[in-house]
Amino acid sequence: MHFNYFDFVLDNLEAAGAIAGYVSISIISFAVISFLAKQRNGKMLNQLGPKKLHPIFGAFLGAVPGCGATIVIASLYKSKKISFGGLLAAFISTLGEGSFVLLGASAEADVSGNLKAYLIITFFGIIAGIIFGYLFDIIGLKINTHILSKDEKQSNNNFSKQSSFSEFFIQKIGFKSILLMSLFLAPGSIMALWGGSIKSIENLTFWVSVIFSITCMIFYLVNRFIYKSSDCYNDNNNLKSTLLQAVSDIAMVVTFVFIGLLIANFIIDIAVGTETFDSWMASSSYALILIAALIGLTPGCGGMISVAVAFIVIPNFPLSALIAASIATSGDGIFPLLADNKKDGLFVSMYGFVIALIVGYFSLFLGF
Repeated sequence: MHFNYFDFVLDNLEAAGAIAGYVSISIISFAVISFLAKQRNGKMLNQLGPKKLHPIFGAFLGAVPGCGATIVIASLYKSKKISFGGLLAAFISTLGEGSFVLLGASAEADVSGNLKAYLIITFFGIIAGIIFGYLFDIIGLKINTHILSKDEKQSNNNFSKQSSFSEFFIQKIGFKSILLMSLFLAPGSIMALWGGSIKSIENLTFWVSVIFSITCMIFYLVNRFIYKSSDCYNDNNNLKSTLLQAVSDIAMVVTFVFIGLLIANFIIDIAVGTETFDSWMASSSYALILIAALIGLTPGCGGMISVAVAFIVIPNFPLSALIAASIATSGDGIFPLLADNKKDGLFVSMYGFVIALIVGYFSLFLGF
Protein backbone atom coordinates (compact mmCIF):
# COMPACT_ATOMS: atom_id res chain seq x y z
CA MET A 1 0.00 0.00 0.00
CA HIS A 2 1.33 3.42 -1.01
CA PHE A 3 1.94 5.73 1.93
CA ASN A 4 1.38 9.44 1.34
CA TYR A 5 3.98 11.25 3.43
CA PHE A 6 2.64 14.71 2.54
CA ASP A 7 -0.83 13.90 3.88
CA PHE A 8 0.73 12.25 6.93
CA VAL A 9 2.74 15.38 7.79
CA LEU A 10 -0.22 17.65 7.00
CA ASP A 11 -2.53 15.67 9.30
CA ASN A 12 -0.02 15.86 12.13
CA LEU A 13 0.43 19.60 11.61
CA GLU A 14 -3.34 20.02 11.87
CA ALA A 15 -3.50 17.78 14.95
CA ALA A 16 -0.74 19.76 16.68
CA GLY A 17 -2.56 23.00 15.85
CA ALA A 18 -5.84 21.61 17.20
CA ILE A 19 -4.16 20.60 20.45
CA ALA A 20 -2.55 24.04 20.58
CA GLY A 21 -6.01 25.56 20.74
CA TYR A 22 -6.50 24.10 24.23
CA VAL A 23 -2.91 24.80 25.24
CA SER A 24 -3.07 28.46 24.18
CA ILE A 25 -6.19 29.10 26.25
CA SER A 26 -4.50 27.79 29.40
CA ILE A 27 -1.12 29.47 28.92
CA ILE A 28 -2.44 32.89 27.88
CA SER A 29 -5.13 32.92 30.57
CA PHE A 30 -2.61 32.04 33.28
CA ALA A 31 -0.17 34.69 32.02
CA VAL A 32 -2.83 37.42 32.00
CA ILE A 33 -4.21 36.43 35.42
CA SER A 34 -0.68 36.46 36.87
CA PHE A 35 -0.01 39.88 35.34
CA LEU A 36 -3.24 41.34 36.72
CA ALA A 37 -2.56 39.84 40.15
CA LYS A 38 0.87 41.43 40.20
CA GLN A 39 -0.53 44.80 39.12
CA ARG A 40 -3.07 44.64 41.93
CA ASN A 41 -0.82 43.33 44.70
CA GLY A 42 2.43 44.94 43.64
CA LYS A 43 4.25 41.59 43.55
CA MET A 44 3.83 37.98 42.56
CA LEU A 45 3.06 35.35 45.14
CA ASN A 46 6.17 33.51 46.35
CA GLN A 47 4.43 30.17 45.90
CA LEU A 48 1.11 28.54 45.03
CA GLY A 49 -0.52 28.60 48.46
CA PRO A 50 0.92 26.80 51.51
CA LYS A 51 3.69 24.39 50.53
CA LYS A 52 2.12 21.60 52.58
CA LEU A 53 -0.85 21.64 50.17
CA HIS A 54 1.17 21.60 46.95
CA PRO A 55 0.66 17.87 46.20
CA ILE A 56 -3.10 18.35 46.56
CA PHE A 57 -3.09 21.46 44.35
CA GLY A 58 -0.90 19.69 41.81
CA ALA A 59 -3.03 16.54 41.68
CA PHE A 60 -6.29 18.41 41.13
CA LEU A 61 -4.80 20.83 38.60
CA GLY A 62 -3.26 17.93 36.69
CA ALA A 63 -6.67 16.24 36.52
CA VAL A 64 -8.09 19.15 34.49
CA PRO A 65 -8.78 17.77 30.96
CA GLY A 66 -6.04 18.45 28.45
CA CYS A 67 -2.41 19.46 28.89
CA GLY A 68 -2.80 23.15 29.72
CA ALA A 69 -2.67 22.64 33.48
CA THR A 70 0.58 20.64 33.42
CA ILE A 71 2.19 23.28 31.22
CA VAL A 72 1.19 25.91 33.80
CA ILE A 73 2.50 23.68 36.62
CA ALA A 74 5.82 23.29 34.78
CA SER A 75 6.01 27.10 34.57
CA LEU A 76 5.25 27.42 38.29
CA TYR A 77 7.96 24.87 39.08
CA LYS A 78 10.47 26.77 36.96
CA SER A 79 9.75 29.93 38.97
CA LYS A 80 9.91 27.96 42.26
CA LYS A 81 6.25 28.51 43.12
CA ILE A 82 5.42 24.82 43.60
CA SER A 83 7.30 21.91 45.16
CA PHE A 84 8.63 18.87 43.34
CA GLY A 85 5.89 16.83 45.01
CA GLY A 86 3.27 19.19 43.58
CA LEU A 87 4.86 18.93 40.16
CA LEU A 88 4.98 15.12 40.30
CA ALA A 89 1.37 14.95 41.55
CA ALA A 90 0.20 16.98 38.53
CA PHE A 91 2.04 14.78 36.05
CA ILE A 92 0.73 11.61 37.71
CA SER A 93 -2.90 12.75 37.65
CA THR A 94 -2.95 14.19 34.13
CA LEU A 95 -4.47 12.24 31.24
CA GLY A 96 -3.30 14.77 28.68
CA GLU A 97 -5.34 14.81 25.51
CA GLY A 98 -6.39 11.25 26.34
CA SER A 99 -9.01 12.81 28.61
CA PHE A 100 -10.82 14.19 25.56
CA VAL A 101 -10.84 10.73 23.94
CA LEU A 102 -12.58 9.29 27.00
CA LEU A 103 -14.96 12.25 27.11
CA GLY A 104 -15.80 11.74 23.44
CA ALA A 105 -14.52 15.18 22.47
CA SER A 106 -11.16 14.46 20.87
CA ALA A 107 -9.96 16.04 17.66
CA GLU A 108 -7.56 13.09 17.38
CA ALA A 109 -9.94 10.13 17.56
CA ASP A 110 -13.46 9.69 16.23
CA VAL A 111 -14.72 7.31 18.93
CA SER A 112 -17.47 7.38 21.52
CA GLY A 113 -16.36 8.41 24.97
CA ASN A 114 -16.49 6.43 28.18
CA LEU A 115 -17.35 8.69 31.10
CA LYS A 116 -17.21 5.89 33.68
CA ALA A 117 -13.64 4.97 32.71
CA TYR A 118 -12.65 8.64 32.72
CA LEU A 119 -13.97 9.12 36.27
CA ILE A 120 -12.30 5.94 37.56
CA ILE A 121 -8.82 6.66 36.18
CA THR A 122 -9.10 10.31 37.24
CA PHE A 123 -9.83 9.10 40.78
CA PHE A 124 -6.84 6.74 40.73
CA GLY A 125 -4.63 9.50 39.31
CA ILE A 126 -5.61 12.09 41.92
CA ILE A 127 -5.16 9.68 44.85
CA ALA A 128 -1.82 8.37 43.52
CA GLY A 129 -0.68 11.92 42.79
CA ILE A 130 -1.43 13.11 46.32
CA ILE A 131 0.15 10.06 48.01
CA PHE A 132 3.36 10.02 45.98
CA GLY A 133 3.55 13.82 45.85
CA TYR A 134 3.63 13.97 49.64
CA LEU A 135 6.07 11.06 49.74
CA PHE A 136 8.58 12.87 47.54
CA ASP A 137 8.13 16.17 49.39
CA ILE A 138 8.77 14.34 52.68
CA ILE A 139 11.88 12.75 51.20
CA GLY A 140 12.94 16.30 50.45
CA LEU A 141 13.65 16.56 46.73
CA LYS A 142 14.61 20.13 45.94
CA ILE A 143 13.86 22.40 43.01
CA ASN A 144 16.83 22.50 40.66
CA THR A 145 16.30 25.23 38.08
CA HIS A 146 18.98 27.03 36.13
CA ILE A 147 19.10 30.78 36.55
CA LEU A 148 20.98 32.86 33.99
CA SER A 149 24.02 34.65 35.38
CA LYS A 150 24.70 38.31 34.64
CA ASP A 151 27.34 37.34 32.09
CA GLU A 152 24.94 34.96 30.32
CA LYS A 153 22.21 37.59 30.22
CA GLN A 154 24.63 40.20 28.89
CA SER A 155 25.92 37.74 26.27
CA ASN A 156 22.38 36.94 25.16
CA ASN A 157 21.49 40.60 25.08
CA ASN A 158 24.54 41.48 22.96
CA PHE A 159 23.70 38.70 20.54
CA SER A 160 20.11 39.82 20.20
CA LYS A 161 21.20 43.33 19.26
CA GLN A 162 23.02 41.87 16.26
CA SER A 163 19.90 40.20 14.89
CA SER A 164 17.37 42.91 14.10
CA PHE A 165 15.34 40.76 11.69
CA SER A 166 14.90 37.96 14.22
CA GLU A 167 13.88 40.56 16.81
CA PHE A 168 11.33 42.00 14.38
CA PHE A 169 9.96 38.52 13.67
CA ILE A 170 9.78 37.48 17.33
CA GLN A 171 8.29 40.68 18.70
CA LYS A 172 6.09 41.67 15.76
CA ILE A 173 5.20 39.14 13.05
CA GLY A 174 5.40 35.87 14.98
CA PHE A 175 4.04 37.31 18.22
CA LYS A 176 0.95 38.88 16.64
CA SER A 177 0.30 35.95 14.28
CA ILE A 178 0.32 33.37 17.08
CA LEU A 179 -1.92 35.50 19.29
CA LEU A 180 -4.44 36.09 16.47
CA MET A 181 -4.55 32.43 15.46
CA SER A 182 -4.91 31.40 19.12
CA LEU A 183 -7.94 33.67 19.41
CA PHE A 184 -9.40 32.25 16.19
CA LEU A 185 -8.96 28.62 17.34
CA ALA A 186 -10.17 29.25 20.91
CA PRO A 187 -13.99 29.07 20.28
CA GLY A 188 -13.68 25.76 18.39
CA SER A 189 -11.43 24.35 21.10
CA ILE A 190 -13.90 25.31 23.82
CA MET A 191 -16.80 23.76 21.86
CA ALA A 192 -14.77 20.58 21.35
CA LEU A 193 -14.80 20.07 25.12
CA TRP A 194 -18.49 19.20 24.72
CA GLY A 195 -17.98 17.28 21.48
CA GLY A 196 -19.05 20.18 19.27
CA SER A 197 -17.47 22.12 16.42
CA ILE A 198 -18.14 25.09 14.16
CA LYS A 199 -19.20 23.30 10.96
CA SER A 200 -19.30 26.40 8.77
CA ILE A 201 -15.57 27.07 9.19
CA GLU A 202 -14.21 23.51 9.53
CA ASN A 203 -12.08 23.77 6.38
CA LEU A 204 -10.73 27.19 7.42
CA THR A 205 -10.02 25.87 10.91
CA PHE A 206 -8.04 22.97 9.40
CA TRP A 207 -5.75 25.28 7.45
CA VAL A 208 -5.40 27.79 10.30
CA SER A 209 -4.33 24.88 12.55
CA VAL A 210 -1.71 23.84 9.98
CA ILE A 211 -0.39 27.39 9.57
CA PHE A 212 -0.48 27.86 13.35
CA SER A 213 1.76 24.80 13.86
CA ILE A 214 4.22 25.93 11.18
CA THR A 215 4.35 29.48 12.59
CA CYS A 216 4.96 28.17 16.11
CA MET A 217 7.82 25.97 14.92
CA ILE A 218 9.46 28.85 13.04
CA PHE A 219 9.00 31.10 16.08
CA TYR A 220 10.55 28.50 18.39
CA LEU A 221 13.54 27.84 16.11
CA VAL A 222 14.24 31.54 15.54
CA ASN A 223 13.83 32.31 19.25
CA ARG A 224 15.96 29.35 20.32
CA PHE A 225 18.80 29.41 17.84
CA ILE A 226 18.96 32.92 16.31
CA TYR A 227 17.37 35.47 18.63
CA LYS A 228 18.58 33.74 21.82
CA SER A 229 17.31 36.35 24.25
CA SER A 230 14.88 36.19 27.13
CA ASP A 231 15.62 39.71 28.38
CA CYS A 232 12.55 41.15 26.68
CA TYR A 233 10.41 38.72 28.68
CA ASN A 234 11.67 39.78 32.09
CA ASP A 235 9.66 43.00 32.47
CA ASN A 236 6.67 41.57 34.28
CA ASN A 237 5.18 45.05 34.63
CA ASN A 238 4.61 45.10 30.88
CA LEU A 239 1.61 43.20 29.46
CA LYS A 240 3.29 42.72 26.10
CA SER A 241 6.34 41.12 27.72
CA THR A 242 4.02 38.83 29.69
CA LEU A 243 2.17 37.81 26.53
CA LEU A 244 5.45 37.41 24.64
CA GLN A 245 6.61 34.90 27.24
CA ALA A 246 3.26 33.09 26.90
CA VAL A 247 3.61 32.99 23.11
CA SER A 248 7.16 31.67 23.49
CA ASP A 249 5.86 28.86 25.71
CA ILE A 250 3.06 28.08 23.24
CA ALA A 251 5.53 27.92 20.34
CA MET A 252 7.84 25.57 22.21
CA VAL A 253 5.01 23.24 23.25
CA VAL A 254 3.47 23.10 19.76
CA THR A 255 6.87 22.35 18.22
CA PHE A 256 7.47 19.37 20.47
CA VAL A 257 3.84 18.24 20.27
CA PHE A 258 4.19 18.05 16.48
CA ILE A 259 7.47 16.14 16.76
CA GLY A 260 5.91 13.78 19.34
CA LEU A 261 2.82 13.17 17.22
CA LEU A 262 4.90 12.62 14.10
CA ILE A 263 7.13 10.04 15.80
CA ALA A 264 4.35 8.28 17.73
CA ASN A 265 2.00 8.05 14.75
CA PHE A 266 4.80 6.93 12.44
CA ILE A 267 5.84 4.17 14.84
CA ILE A 268 2.29 2.96 15.47
CA ASP A 269 0.87 3.35 11.96
CA ILE A 270 3.91 2.64 9.79
CA ALA A 271 6.88 1.07 11.60
CA VAL A 272 4.85 -1.24 13.85
CA GLY A 273 1.60 -1.33 11.90
CA THR A 274 -1.95 -1.19 13.19
CA GLU A 275 -2.37 -4.98 13.16
CA THR A 276 0.72 -5.57 15.30
CA PHE A 277 -0.26 -2.72 17.60
CA ASP A 278 -3.75 -4.23 18.02
CA SER A 279 -2.21 -7.61 18.80
CA TRP A 280 -0.13 -5.95 21.53
CA MET A 281 -3.29 -4.43 22.90
CA ALA A 282 -4.84 -7.92 23.06
CA SER A 283 -2.02 -9.34 25.19
CA SER A 284 -2.51 -10.79 28.66
CA SER A 285 -3.47 -8.26 31.32
CA TYR A 286 -0.12 -8.56 33.09
CA ALA A 287 1.87 -7.90 29.90
CA LEU A 288 -0.55 -5.25 28.74
CA ILE A 289 -0.09 -3.12 31.85
CA LEU A 290 3.65 -2.96 31.13
CA ILE A 291 3.08 -2.27 27.42
CA ALA A 292 0.48 0.43 28.15
CA ALA A 293 2.76 2.11 30.68
CA LEU A 294 5.64 2.12 28.17
CA ILE A 295 3.39 3.62 25.49
CA GLY A 296 2.08 6.21 27.93
CA LEU A 297 5.65 7.09 28.87
CA THR A 298 6.39 8.45 25.39
CA PRO A 299 6.61 12.28 25.47
CA GLY A 300 3.46 14.12 24.49
CA CYS A 301 -0.09 12.82 24.27
CA GLY A 302 0.13 10.48 21.28
CA GLY A 303 0.76 7.36 23.34
CA MET A 304 -2.04 8.04 25.80
CA ILE A 305 -4.46 8.80 22.98
CA SER A 306 -3.61 5.44 21.35
CA VAL A 307 -4.17 3.49 24.57
CA ALA A 308 -7.44 5.34 25.28
CA VAL A 309 -8.71 4.52 21.78
CA ALA A 310 -7.65 0.89 22.21
CA PHE A 311 -9.58 0.71 25.50
CA ILE A 312 -12.75 1.94 23.80
CA VAL A 313 -12.59 -0.13 20.60
CA ILE A 314 -10.95 -3.41 21.74
CA PRO A 315 -13.28 -5.78 23.64
CA ASN A 316 -12.25 -6.77 27.19
CA PHE A 317 -9.39 -4.27 27.30
CA PRO A 318 -8.45 -4.11 31.02
CA LEU A 319 -9.08 -0.83 32.78
CA SER A 320 -5.93 -1.44 34.84
CA ALA A 321 -3.82 -1.04 31.66
CA LEU A 322 -5.53 2.27 30.91
CA ILE A 323 -4.84 3.39 34.49
CA ALA A 324 -1.14 2.51 34.05
CA ALA A 325 -0.92 4.47 30.80
CA SER A 326 -2.70 7.48 32.32
CA ILE A 327 -0.28 7.67 35.25
CA ALA A 328 2.80 7.11 33.08
CA THR A 329 1.85 9.85 30.61
CA SER A 330 3.11 13.35 31.24
CA GLY A 331 1.18 14.93 28.39
CA ASP A 332 2.53 17.95 26.59
CA GLY A 333 3.58 19.54 29.89
CA ILE A 334 6.76 17.44 29.79
CA PHE A 335 8.14 19.51 26.90
CA PRO A 336 8.56 22.86 28.71
CA LEU A 337 9.82 20.95 31.75
CA LEU A 338 12.50 19.15 29.71
CA ALA A 339 13.43 22.38 27.96
CA ASP A 340 13.98 24.22 31.26
CA ASN A 341 15.37 21.36 33.34
CA LYS A 342 16.20 18.06 31.62
CA LYS A 343 17.20 16.36 34.88
CA ASP A 344 13.90 16.97 36.67
CA GLY A 345 11.96 16.25 33.47
CA LEU A 346 13.62 12.83 33.18
CA PHE A 347 13.09 12.16 36.90
CA VAL A 348 9.37 12.97 36.62
CA SER A 349 9.04 10.60 33.66
CA MET A 350 11.00 7.83 35.38
CA TYR A 351 9.16 8.11 38.69
CA GLY A 352 5.83 8.33 36.87
CA PHE A 353 6.57 5.09 34.98
CA VAL A 354 7.43 3.18 38.18
CA ILE A 355 4.35 4.55 39.94
CA ALA A 356 2.23 3.61 36.89
CA LEU A 357 3.32 -0.02 37.21
CA ILE A 358 2.65 -0.05 40.96
CA VAL A 359 -0.84 1.45 40.63
CA GLY A 360 -1.63 -0.51 37.45
CA TYR A 361 -0.91 -3.91 38.99
CA PHE A 362 -2.60 -2.87 42.25
CA SER A 363 -5.76 -1.91 40.34
CA LEU A 364 -5.60 -5.27 38.48
CA PHE A 365 -5.43 -6.98 41.90
CA LEU A 366 -8.57 -5.03 42.89
CA GLY A 367 -10.34 -6.38 39.82
CA PHE A 368 -10.28 -3.41 37.42
